[in-house]
Order: sequence, then C-alpha cells, then structure tokens
Amino acid sequence: MDDLDRLAALYGVATTYQPAEDVTVRVPQATVRSVLGMLGVPTATAEDIRTAADAGERAAVARLLPPALVWWAGSGPPVELAGLPPGTRTRLELEGEEPGGRPAGGVPPLGVHRVHVEAPDGRTGTAALIVAPDRAPAAPERAHGLLVQLYSLLSERSWGMGDLGDLAELARWAGHTHGAGFVQVNPLHAAVPGTPTDPSPYRPSSRRFPDPVYLRIEDVPEHARCSDRQALAELASRGAELRREVLEKGALIDRDAVWALKRVALELLYAVARTAEREAAYREFRAAQGPELDGHAAWCAAAAGEDPRERADFHRWLVWLTDTQLAAAQRAAREAGMAVGIVHDLAVGVHPEGSDVRTAPEAYAAGATVGAPPDAFNARGQDWGLPPWRPDVLAATGYAPFRELLRGVLRYAGAVRIDHVMGLFRLWWIPEGTPPAEGAYVSYDGEAMLAVLVLEAHRAGALVIGEDLGTVQPGVRQALARRGVLGTSVLWFERDWTGGADPLEPAAWRADCMATVTTHDLPPTAAKLAGAHVELRDRLGLLTRPVERERAEDAADTARWLEVLEDLGLDTKGEEAAVRALYGFLLRTPARLVGVWLPDAVGDRRPQNLPGTWDQYPNWRLPLADGEGRPLALEAVVSSPRANALLGAVREGAGERG
Repeated sequence: MDDLDRLAALYGVATTYQPAEDVTVRVPQATVRSVLGMLGVPTATAEDIRTAADAGERAAVARLLPPALVWWAGSGPPVELAGLPPGTRTRLELEGEEPGGRPAGGVPPLGVHRVHVEAPDGRTGTAALIVAPDRAPAAPERAHGLLVQLYSLLSERSWGMGDLGDLAELARWAGHTHGAGFVQVNPLHAAVPGTPTDPSPYRPSSRRFPDPVYLRIEDVPEHARCSDRQALAELASRGAELRREVLEKGALIDRDAVWALKRVALELLYAVARTAEREAAYREFRAAQGPELDGHAAWCAAAAGEDPRERADFHRWLVWLTDTQLAAAQRAAREAGMAVGIVHDLAVGVHPEGSDVRTAPEAYAAGATVGAPPDAFNARGQDWGLPPWRPDVLAATGYAPFRELLRGVLRYAGAVRIDHVMGLFRLWWIPEGTPPAEGAYVSYDGEAMLAVLVLEAHRAGALVIGEDLGTVQPGVRQALARRGVLGTSVLWFERDWTGGADPLEPAAWRADCMATVTTHDLPPTAAKLAGAHVELRDRLGLLTRPVERERAEDAADTARWLEVLEDLGLDTKGEEAAVRALYGFLLRTPARLVGVWLPDAVGDRRPQNLPGTWDQYPNWRLPLADGEGRPLALEAVVSSPRANALLGAVREGAGERG
C-alpha cells in the first residue's frame, strides 16, 4: 500500500468500492484526502500523509485497548481484555455510578460502562465497554399489521393532516377488528421549520425529538380547562376547513398551514395553569431528558425567531405533549390486543441545518453528506444531503449520541425500523462539491453500534427491524440476523438471482423479516398491476429508455408474478383479487411479520414518494385515496368493503400459520 492507502486504512476510509461483484472502482485520491481531513487527519502534503500514517501505525501497536469493546451476554470477555499483558490492572466504572470505579472481575451488568487499564510497563488505556444481551427481543411467530404514512390519514377530527389521535384510532380498529399485531408509521421526527417546510420525513431537524405538528389539540388535557372557548372553536373551525380542502377539494397536505393553526391553539393551552399532577409529570420528563431537551428547545425557539431564554420552555412543553400522545397511541395499540403495537421509523440522518447538528456539531462531519455510490439502478449515485456522524466521536463518547437517540424513539415504540440499517457498518461519504459517484465508504464499528442497538431495544422490550434493501456488504445481513434484528423483504425484489431472476418460492424466503408487497418509495400494488407507474414516470420525463420497452418489460414481470400466484391456487381475477393474492403469497412465506401497505387496502394508485423527483411530483403531501384518486377519511377507510375484505383475508391467512 502507498502512504495514503495506509493512512486511510487506519481511519476506516475505503480507497475502493465494488458496484458489482466482478467490478472494483478506485476512489479518487482527492476524495480520500478530503474525508481524512474531516476526521482531523492532516493530508495537505505527501509528508503530512506519511508522517500521519507512521504515527498512526505506531499508536495502533502501542495501544492497549480500542475505543470500544463489546461483551455479548453468554459469551466470554472481549479478546482485547482477555489478551492484556499479565499483571495489567483493570478498573471498571459502571453506567450510572459516580466516577471512581472498582476492580474489574466477573461479568459486568448490562450497560455501557468505562474500563480503565494500566499495564506493568506503565502504558494505560481506556475504552467504552458495551455489555449487551445476545439478541434483541424476539418477534412473534407470526403477526400481520398495517404500514401507513400518518400525515396522509386524515379523520373527521384532524386539522388538515393525520395526527396521533388518528394513529390511536387506526390501531384500535386494526387490532380489534382484524387482529393486527402492529401499525408501522413514517418517521415522526421534528421537522426543520421553514416556508415551505421540507415535507420529507427522512430529512428531519432532529431524530431525537418528535414533531408537535402531529398533536391532537383536543386531546391535550389543558384544552378542557382553557377559558377562551371561542378562540379554540374558531381555530377548530379553520382546522376543519383545512381538512375539507384536502378531503373534498383536492388540496395537498399543507403542514405549514396546519402548524400555524396548531401553534396558536397551543399558545392558548400553554397559558392554562397545569394541575399539580401534570406539573409534576412535566418536571419529571424534563429531568429525564436532560440538557439534550434544553438544547433542542432553545434551537426551536431561535429557529422561530424567538428569544430562547424566554421561549425555550414552550418548546420543551411541546415535546412533552407529543411524547405523551405518542405513548397514548402505543397504549391504545396494546389495549387493542396488538402483540407489537406501533412500529416507529428511524431515519438514516438529519438535516444539516437542524437541531441535532446545531446543538452537537462536533458529532458530525462538517463538509460531507451521506448517499450511495453508482449501481445498476442509478449510474450517477445518490446524495441524500444528510451529514454523517463521525465514527471517532461516537466511539470516544461511548456512542452516547446513538444511545440517546434510540432511547428517545423507543420510549413509545413496540418496535423500531432502522432506515438503511447498513449504515451501522459503513456510510458513503460525499465531500461538499463532489459528485455522488466520487464519494467513499467510511466504516463504523458495526459490532459496537449493533450492541448499543440490541441493548437499548432490550431495555425497552422492543423489536428491531432493519431496512436492508439495496447494496449490502458481505456478512452484514448475517451479523444482523445473529443478533435478532429482522430484515426487510419486498415481494417484487425477492427473486432467485442465481437462476434467471424468477420470483422466489415462498418457502425460500427468510423467516426473520418484515415481508411487504410494496413500500412508500414504490408504486402501490394496484398501480403496479395496471402499469400506471410506468405511465406516471413517462409523463414526468423520468424514463431513461423508450416507454414501449418499459411497458413491455413491466407487463411481462407482472404477468410472471400472476402466473406464480395462479400456480399456487390463488385467485387473481380482477384487481382486488390480485392484490389479495399477492398478500396471500406473503402469508405462505415463513416471514414473522407481514405488513399491508394501507393504500393497497383501498386501491390507491399514487406513490407517496417518487424517487428522483422534487417539485415535479407532490412527494409526502398526498392524502390516502381510492383507485380514482378521491381522498378518503379514516372513517371511510374503516368502513370500506375493499379494505375489510383484504385485511380479513390477511387475518385468516395469518391464522392458518399461527
């Protein structure tokens, strides 16, 4: 290796990548040097690089411990501890205890501790010691449920977009009526305020704290004791008009308009004196969330053009209200008999100008964004515009930012879906001003990240689902499965890639996964069956090949799937029957979780998100609709013969397995 390669290897920066099994691409040297610079490594001259590589290699040899160690329950101690020089003294500081520590001995309790060592030759070392259960909590033998983008699900009580009251009601119906075990929602992370607000739930301001735009105003206890009834009534009336514009007049969901109304209402409720019980609960929440909540609240106030010293408490209070309604939704789901409850979605990153980055900039790599390298589906690669965490800072802090993030979302979750779960192991960094194709993979300590994830899931009693679609480096799926992290299997992608890419037989599917027919980034099933997604992309000028060829290939693929369904004895005559048959196929696989995309239940043909578009398509702003594009309120969904027929069939099929 040359000096730059040696230096890159020390810091986990890959100098090559493989877009295909038999193809290796060299990362530009400028990219490697830029990424190393973001990690605090001098690379201005060849001498800088050589000196840094030599020093790094000497330090690695002399180092007693790496920054983090993992001790899986039921296994022996980490090899790094077992292999310390004879006579080395070891001291352990347990999580939650005062600094000082105790002599190490025996198996430490579960937690993230600090271990200090001193060798006879005077060398010292310290490391985070992550003691984690062997596996995350186990999934049910079989459970079915719904997948929904919450903002799209308006009821006759919501103010222009779906809210947490709607989520609780959906969970009650799905659980009581159809025996569903879960409802999975989009990320409910706090958004970056602006006009207009970025509607994507995958580019949040903060992944640590939720978005108060999802609050059900009437469910805030202070609402009943607010003296200004007329003002509240007028706001509710304006909220109803926003709802009617979406459901009856074809308007898109307007989060900014919804928040403008809710913000005024919440100001009125904030002025209402809290009962002693409510005040005590709020103070307890503030104490538990600590300085992270204070920093987020101050950022929210500043972003709104307010004085953080005077207004931060209002924003802290909003987080608390949202937390309580999220907990109420999970409670409603469990009371409806759901084995899992609400499955929350953890986005892969945050907006560069948002709360998480602004309040802890040292944890992020300044000047880089995360994306994906070129592959068979995207020759130019992808830039998601999200700054990556610095792996060195994560390790040095005992993965504190990751732990806090997980604890936040797991407070009110029966399970968590980790978007782009491969990011626990490596991420594609793109230096500012560089095309996505000229990025580089940067490694994270995947075992440490996974151990923290399993530990926090164990503490919360929550399942973990990893979105492992796309390019996955060798060994990652196996590592995740070994620790009880479920994968994600989408019907259209499950093929025998070694034998002509035919649909994979049900028995050949993996068991430890969430199986779905489609996702928010793919066409709804009715659209796929009719080829409507090809026509949509053609109208928007997104096709890279002649439309006739796209139509023919897509129709052939759909026909092949229908043949498979018919060979299994499933009825495919008519759109509704074909949709039921596809979900019936999923129920013949061993998948532990089977998710029904709620738009499929009502025949909606419009994707919630069309990758590769920005203003050409109303991504993340469409309400749930029927096959003709007519918006449907929650009340219409729960009474829909089509929805009840599909979910009834899924319940019956799931019961056969159980």
